Amino acid sequence: MYGITAQVSLYPLGEDDLSPAIDAAIGELDRHGLERQTGTMSTVVCGDDAKVFSALLDAFRGAAARGHAVMVVTVSNACPWPGKGGSR
Repeated sequence: MYGITAQVSLYPLGEDDLSPAIDAAIGELDRHGLERQTGTMSTVVCGDDAKVFSALLDAFRGAAARGHAVMVVTVSNACPWPGKGGSR
């Protein structure tokens, strides 16, 4: 088990209101208990690799249940957690 950081961007396609799909994805990340920081264009999460990958799968499924979506994820075991100063 490794500590990893993932930056996630979600792009709902063909929707007038993007919030339901994005809110569903963020809700899934929260349901998994991951630390997260959400910005205007992406969300960064940190945690155990198995937990992060499981949360990402559920986040995509939550968004995709509301329509077509693209999710872009960058995963690292070398990036420090924002605001903590050290690497995970």
